[in-house]
Amino acid sequence: MRQLRRGSRRQVVYDLLLWVFFGVFIAAVGPDPVKDPAAFSMVTVPRMALAGVAVLVGRRWPLAALVLLLPLGPWRFTEGFATVDLSWLVPRRGVKILPLLSTSPFIMWYAYLTGRRLLRAWPALAAFGLIAAVGVGVVLAMDGDLALWVSMVTGLIGTYLVPYSLGLLRRGLLQQRLQARLSAEAQARLRERARIARDMHDSLGHDLALIAVRAAGLELAPGLDAAQAKAAGEVRVAAADATDRLRQIIGLLREDSDAPPLSPVDEDVAELVRRARDSGMAITLDLAGGSVPGLAHAVVQEGLTNAAKHAPGATVRVTITPHRVTVRNGPPRSRPSVRSGGLGLAGLRERVRLVGGTLTAGPAEGGFELAVELPRTGEEDPRRSGGDRAPGARRSGHE
Repeated sequence: MRQLRRGSRRQVVYDLLLWVFFGVFIAAVGPDPVKDPAAFSMVTVPRMALAGVAVLVGRRWPLAALVLLLPLGPWRFTEGFATVDLSWLVPRRGVKILPLLSTSPFIMWYAYLTGRRLLRAWPALAAFGLIAAVGVGVVLAMDGDLALWVSMVTGLIGTYLVPYSLGLLRRGLLQQRLQARLSAEAQARLRERARIARDMHDSLGHDLALIAVRAAGLELAPGLDAAQAKAAGEVRVAAADATDRLRQIIGLLREDSDAPPLSPVDEDVAELVRRARDSGMAITLDLAGGSVPGLAHAVVQEGLTNAAKHAPGATVRVTITPHRVTVRNGPPRSRPSVRSGGLGLAGLRERVRLVGGTLTAGPAEGGFELAVELPRTGEEDPRRSGGDRAPGARRSGHE
């Protein structure tokens, strides 16, 4: 009985109104309750009760309602959707195509719901076999000729098969829409994972690299005894190991995600350089032209991080113009303790590509240079002319 309960008052009202309308249509074609109340009680009242049971179970089991309404099916062949002349084939001229009764719209509705909600096909096939058998029995009982067979077959197709097929089509369309929504949600989750991974790599990787620079400077500071120097070295190695573990975690977060990177956190480039200087890096900042391009922070952060990890003690020069950002470091003064992860430059290269710029990264004068050229206002975006990669962008092992 719990399965027959309505989930809301609105459903109760809806089903009650449906039964009332159903009863009115049944009564309209039955005996007159005033002139012949006995016939009305014997014919119309049982049909209305049957309709009430069908409405009661039809919300959850529309196929059961369809079977219950079999006695009210299109078994009268006096009225139809159309009348055709088949005198060339049968003696009768007016042959009804798709017989229609006052109850036919309700039966069509439950046939549609069956196709819309029933997941398995075999119950519907069994029910339609039963309905077809009833139709054959009705025609045989009437000693029908070919005209009645035509009416019966078209009645079965129009009343049962076509609405059921429309329900199947509607269910397929809704399933496609659901799959599209789930796919969009999955892509959104992947984009969020990519954003988290990029932010973690950029910020935490940069901070760990600065910690390693501080530890390396402390390790070589004069006046420390052996235990203190050893402790500073252990801090440097621990920072390098943490950077490596961070890279592995980032790889898991970025797995199977090709989402485009989002805009970097808005932070002043001068503040970024100051923090690196405070960590012991020798940096020269050259701001030429006044305005700073939007990707400058990301480029400088990646360049300083790479220099701190792969060229400890090297001097670094940062040059920023409105359309070019360059980070160049000299040769390292000590052996780097961090392996290349390849995530930082890969993400930066994608950001640059999306704005139509070019990225170059490679050895320069014994050190390493990271340079980004940004398009000027009004220049054509290379992506719009068919290029998937920024021209001139090349990979290097110094990632």
